[in-house]
Amino acid sequence: MIAIAFLVVLVGSAMAEPKYAWSVGGKEAFSTQNPDSVCLTDTSTCGCCLMQQTMFRMEEFFNMSLNALRNSLQETRNALTKIRSSRSAFSVALTDKRWCLGPHHDNTTIVYKHVFLNMGGNYNPKNGIFTAPLSGVYSLSLTVYSDSGSEGTELAACATLKVNGVAVSVLKDMNAQDQEDSTTSVVALHLTAGDKVYVTLPKNCYLCDDNSHYNTFTGFLLYTSE
Repeated sequence: MIAIAFLVVLVGSAMAEPKYAWSVGGKEAFSTQNPDSVCLTDTSTCGCCLMQQTMFRMEEFFNMSLNALRNSLQETRNALTKIRSSRSAFSVALTDKRWCLGPHHDNTTIVYKHVFLNMGGNYNPKNGIFTAPLSGVYSLSLTVYSDSGSEGTELAACATLKVNGVAVSVLKDMNAQDQEDSTTSVVALHLTAGDKVYVTLPKNCYLCDDNSHYNTFTGFLLYTSE
């Protein structure tokens, strides 16, 4: 009789539902008790549960911070790539040897043959044309110089800065008092991507230069407007 009673107790204990939720043998076991009551019945189990919750929150915060840093890094890389791709600057001179261009009977485009800088490759040394790669504000400067060869001979140092065939700055120094002279113009212009910028030599004008590079044409992008 005693043996039968003991067996009933064992079977009843085995059939009772577990009190706590733990992973056993790779399988999840679930508790039917109120989570608040667990800490009242088993303080050590409650501490472990709270630690797991804290670790989970820390892991979640770390992942959120890491994702934010990755996004910020990608944005910085994109901005740097955009800055590098938008860099555009050129500086050229008429020639690097003793030589005079003109005079001609018609206006002609000046091809600056000596290249100091051509960042972005937007200046074409074959035709003397700078093509704006991006819309934005550009700084453009032009210096012309000529030598009449002797006193009393008329000096005709002149050139015209043009954008898409339209004159934006005209430089002219024509007199018989100076054997040599120069003049400079600096402008800031808003250009649209694809605009053509170049310099023309008006008819009856002439420019002289040598390896001192008196005649220069320079431009660079200040900032984009896209």
